[in-house]
Amino acid sequence: MCLVAVAFCHRPDYPLVVVANRDEYYDRPALAAHFWEDHPHILGGRDQEAGGTWFAVDHSGRWATVTNYRGGAIGANARSRGELPVGFLNAGQPAPVYAAGVTANAHRYRGFSLLAGSPEDLAYCTNQDPDARTLAPGIYTLSNEVLDTPWPKAEYARHMLTAVLDEPGPLSPDRLLAILGSREQFPDTHLPDTGIGLEMERVLSAPFIVSDSYGTRATTVLTIRSDGEVYFAEQCYRRGKPTGRRDYHFRRGDRPA
Repeated sequence: MCLVAVAFCHRPDYPLVVVANRDEYYDRPALAAHFWEDHPHILGGRDQEAGGTWFAVDHSGRWATVTNYRGGAIGANARSRGELPVGFLNAGQPAPVYAAGVTANAHRYRGFSLLAGSPEDLAYCTNQDPDARTLAPGIYTLSNEVLDTPWPKAEYARHMLTAVLDEPGPLSPDRLLAILGSREQFPDTHLPDTGIGLEMERVLSAPFIVSDSYGTRATTVLTIRSDGEVYFAEQCYRRGKPTGRRDYHFRRGDRPA
């Protein structure tokens, strides 16, 4: 399970605000956010098993994130969904164009939902739907169903992000990082039935997941201001305990040193 909340052109001074939790097995190796040596324009964490990423941005302010979806291609020939954000940041295409191209080959990937864009555009696609979507300004949520499915944790994320955005003045990085920090599980009557059993539905219902072998590994915040300032933060965790935070500031168009 993963959880993403996006505010696209919701505030004039912050045309893009994203908060996201990456949930994964603790024993899957990954690198914390950094500028990649082989793709020096890409900033993001990196999956060491398949080589892709769950969330990344480039020096121009283009960004993408991917979540898993039960279903899609399986077996040794299935392509990793972590390739998709990297592909977007290397493609040089507008987000709607890239997303439309992804849908043509979506059956080759493990189940996914992809959000990709910039402060000027936002697109969504999934291998649960043959048509990509170009999104209008607004606040969107994504977990492990299709976009804006009203699971309790997704609606909680929407509410919390909206509340922070409604506060006057500059956005606080710490406030944004805390948005998805609740470990409270939702009542059974509110939980979806995704075929994994009630006990696991309870565990996965919390915005921030902690269990013996699986849980929230990182919280990421991305903000891009109208003046071009990009702020990216990643707080990493291990079994619910913080293990390190990385903060990056740069202006759109500035190449990393």
